[in-house]
Amino acid sequence: MRQSLHENLIAVGRVSGTHGIRGQLRLRSYSGNLATLQAVHQVTLRLPDGSCRVYPLSTVTSNGESFLLTLGGFDTINQVLGLVGSELCLCREQLPEPDEDEYYWQDLLGLTVVTDRGQVLGAIGDIMETGANDIYLVHGNGHDYLIPAIGDVVTKVDLATRTMTITPLEGLLEMYEV
Repeated sequence: MRQSLHENLIAVGRVSGTHGIRGQLRLRSYSGNLATLQAVHQVTLRLPDGSCRVYPLSTVTSNGESFLLTLGGFDTINQVLGLVGSELCLCREQLPEPDEDEYYWQDLLGLTVVTDRGQVLGAIGDIMETGANDIYLVHGNGHDYLIPAIGDVVTKVDLATRTMTITPLEGLLEMYEV
């Protein structure tokens, strides 16, 4: 069975604004991996309305904590204003394989989270960056759980069965009880 284009896309950043008047876009990268973007010749933008469009990538450079992109065929600020807020995606084949015990966010979203004692907490609905470590927002059981993405808590990720097993830190789940 062949995957659709949308199922094969991995979000790698968000267009946060424009830069200058010559059609450059400012990108907040999710990974900070400039080399991966410099190696590709086209990118897919998931526009704010949910539609996806493929564009040639002319240049990408680092600029402080963000990247500057120039898309082929765009050379004025007015041409790119409508792209602000878009998510920049790459096809899975354009990305390096993640290291052992590393995962693309897209692969973790929707995983069922279970404690090491068999309690089903719910599914990962979102992932938040905090600087020190990511936080998984798990929806279920009438609660939203905030689960730290650290080795002491996340003990197993099984993409084949779509489950994540955690060993909760002392008191982590009790704070959600009424």
